[in-house]
Amino acid sequence: MIADVVPDHGIWFRVDTGATAGSVRRAAERLGRQLELSAPRVADLAIVTAEITSNLVKHAREGTLLMRPARRGGHAGVELVAIDSGPGMADLTLSSVDGHSTAGTLGIGLGAIVRQSSRFDGYSSPGKGTVLVVQVWDAVPPEPDWAAGLARPITGEQTSGDGYAVRQVDGRRQVLVSDGLGHGPLAAAATGAAVSAFRSAPAGPPDVVVRHLHAAISHTRGAALAVAEPDPAAGVLRYAGLGNIAAMIVASGERRRGLVSLPGIAGHQRPVIRGYDYPFSRHATLVMHSDGVVDRWDLDDYPGLAGRNPLLAAATLLRDAGVRRDDACVLVAQGAA
Repeated sequence: MIADVVPDHGIWFRVDTGATAGSVRRAAERLGRQLELSAPRVADLAIVTAEITSNLVKHAREGTLLMRPARRGGHAGVELVAIDSGPGMADLTLSSVDGHSTAGTLGIGLGAIVRQSSRFDGYSSPGKGTVLVVQVWDAVPPEPDWAAGLARPITGEQTSGDGYAVRQVDGRRQVLVSDGLGHGPLAAAATGAAVSAFRSAPAGPPDVVVRHLHAAISHTRGAALAVAEPDPAAGVLRYAGLGNIAAMIVASGERRRGLVSLPGIAGHQRPVIRGYDYPFSRHATLVMHSDGVVDRWDLDDYPGLAGRNPLLAAATLLRDAGVRRDDACVLVAQGAA
């Protein structure tokens, strides 16, 4: 059953039949009306969703789609993230031109998506699959995000115990990744409390924010979590973490550098909380993820992905390194944004 109101963390759909595709399109229309998009943009959203789901049914393997609200500065739009492990495309730009086809069809699907959406981006490679990120707004879309992420629940659950948040306060850009203990609603409640506390936390470096979160979620079952503050202008990334949150700095031509998260559970016990500083340039990328994502990924395996839309990178890593037997979350932040 598809919820009448789509939560901000979104809803995941497995798209493998025409019937599922129809349900997803109707859900997108409901979300557009929920966010008070104009009738013409709701119609555009329906076209975009129909074309994406049609491509997933016809050409993809293991096609999934995340549908969620996109909120910026009092405005709202709809964001769709389509992920598949299908044949992929050698030239996604060429495949987005009307009339081009990789499978003997008319090839108009991607062209329609580009025309009707407010923002479109994608990454594809032969034999690995395709990731599409699409937004539909009523007005001019906001500036691209400097950091983005997504979380997926363990198979069989509707809510994920993993989550993330992004904020900017007093000139500090900070991100959070949280892994609520266990799975299901109680784990989701722990991460939800951490996200809420993070968004309202007083300005301060990551270790101060983590101490605030530790106190704020003591009524929950607890969470592993980490806060990072990229500051490429100063050439530094500040970081503090508790538990099994993985975080790496990746820069072209360099080995990725792992960041230190100390043992402990936020909200329980009396963990040691300490901040660390790491070199971080405008050309660097920060990747953070929960233990539902194996850490054997390498951005060098994805030519041209580094420095692109951070949500593209997050979704691609989730597809290839995420496990289905656990909640999973990936966040990517770019130094150059």
